[in-house]
Amino acid sequence: MDIKIVVTGVNGRMGSTIAGLVQEDPAMELAGVVERSDRLHGLEKFNCPIADDLSEMLSRTGKCTVIDFTSPETSIEVAAACSRNKASAVMGTTGFSSGQLDRLEKLAAEAPLFWAPNMSVGINVLLRLLPDLVKLLGEKYDLEIMEIHHKFKKDAPSGTALKLAQVLAQARGLDLEANGVFSRKGIIGEREDTEIGIQTLRGGDVVGDHTVYFFGPGERIEVTHRAHSRATFAQGAIRAAKWMLGKKPGRLYTMADMLT
Repeated sequence: MDIKIVVTGVNGRMGSTIAGLVQEDPAMELAGVVERSDRLHGLEKFNCPIADDLSEMLSRTGKCTVIDFTSPETSIEVAAACSRNKASAVMGTTGFSSGQLDRLEKLAAEAPLFWAPNMSVGINVLLRLLPDLVKLLGEKYDLEIMEIHHKFKKDAPSGTALKLAQVLAQARGLDLEANGVFSRKGIIGEREDTEIGIQTLRGGDVVGDHTVYFFGPGERIEVTHRAHSRATFAQGAIRAAKWMLGKKPGRLYTMADMLT
């Protein structure tokens, strides 16, 4: 049986990529696309139902999985609509506030929800390996992160950079809220051993570069992940949608769950 997929924000860069890949996948059916009322023109090319209201779409499609890469506010609405209509959702949106993430956690008690700030398998394997590097190298290595994205990205630092920083902080026994340094300017004094620096660059059409630096005595280690295409994230979302088939509500699922 085909897995029914509804894609939100289908006129966006990620939405259109995901919809195209769903249509190419023999195990999936593009059951519908959702977009704002002022952006519906041209969506006939997807040859599936079109709507500007997700709840209305879900009432027509029946059991399905929504794939959503939109905005924090919209993604919360998507999760709520899935809760009301007994649908599941895979979300790759970044920029959530702590309050919005708390709301997602609560909605996950009512609907099967999956969220990852980065759907790349490579990044998520890196997240698993970084704590070992931190512990093996020891506290004499300063931890820094640099991330680069295209000029249209709205949130900074990226959700991926924040997740990388959280993993580093936890491995070092630090609190990122207290020890994260997101910019440096002026006479700031010597770097504290407990700092975790997260720096942001924006420009051009860079899909996404993340580098974690371990600056040690007499050497440095750089671990870099570069996304060459948005299809990397889209394929991760499609893999997550397949993995979510049959999952029950109860908690917010993540890439770590899928890769276990």
